[in-house]
Amino acid sequence: MPPGAGRGSSYRPSDPIRRQAVPSESEYEFHRVGVDDPLDEDTNMPVEGLVHKYPDRALFIATNMCPLYCRHCTRRREWQDGEMPKPRRMLEEMLEYIRRTPSIHDVLLSGGDPLSLPLSTLEFILSELGRIAHVDIVRICTRYPVVLPQRFTGGLLDLLSKHAPLWMSTHFNHPRELTPEAARACQNVVRAGVPINNQSVLLKGVNDSPETIMELCRGLLKMNVRPYYLFQCDPIRGAEHLRTPIAKGIEILEHLRGRISGFAIPAFVVDLGEGGKVPVGPDYVMEHRPGEYIFRNYEGRLYRYPDPPGRGAGPEPVR
Repeated sequence: MPPGAGRGSSYRPSDPIRRQAVPSESEYEFHRVGVDDPLDEDTNMPVEGLVHKYPDRALFIATNMCPLYCRHCTRRREWQDGEMPKPRRMLEEMLEYIRRTPSIHDVLLSGGDPLSLPLSTLEFILSELGRIAHVDIVRICTRYPVVLPQRFTGGLLDLLSKHAPLWMSTHFNHPRELTPEAARACQNVVRAGVPINNQSVLLKGVNDSPETIMELCRGLLKMNVRPYYLFQCDPIRGAEHLRTPIAKGIEILEHLRGRISGFAIPAFVVDLGEGGKVPVGPDYVMEHRPGEYIFRNYEGRLYRYPDPPGRGAGPEPVR
């Protein structure tokens, strides 16, 4: 059961945790809106389970099992197959593709959730990736710190520490998910030598307010987790009721700037499918003149800034 999903407020259909986790009638109202594969993963899969869309990195889908099947998941199309970890033969085929593709320096283990796998399978994958000279880093994408932090036992922490350098990407969307248990799990992962980045998804009725995202980002920093991405919710079939206008994400970022530390502000990102991710944000460049730019700051004030070869002056307000 997800955090906060017990009796009481969680039984309200509008509850932000419930909206992420529990199917609603809206999914059927919008079942004709959106697409099954908005990120164009299936068309960029040289071997089954391995997505190679960017030249230098690959997405390694080790299983479709997950501790929480989020209603906004971009891989909902895989649920129809039932819970199915990849067999060893398929894991070997994905690893072999990586071995013979020296342009791949970064591998993202994803799913489902790769931490749903037995430790022996996870050990096999990480050991084999560690033997590939051109793979510089491995990232584990998981929601276990959020929904089942008890997964981080000594055995799993020892395994993660053994295979450093590893990075972890997790998926907190709302401040109520920042439970004491989640905080302990994240701090133990960091102590094991694994930095954690958070990838939130902007969701209508869940976190689509500047105040909610600010509280989330501040809480993440206290847990040793860096706010990394705020994703525009992808046009996945059946999730249109959870999507917000892109302008909402820009508004939230603009509110954060100047009101919270810069490294606590995630990048707002739209995934263009085969075109990849692009950052979107407020426009602070108001004008470009010969030798200078005109910027506005977070308060809306205008400033001149010298552009080499400039006038020799420093930044100054526009009177």
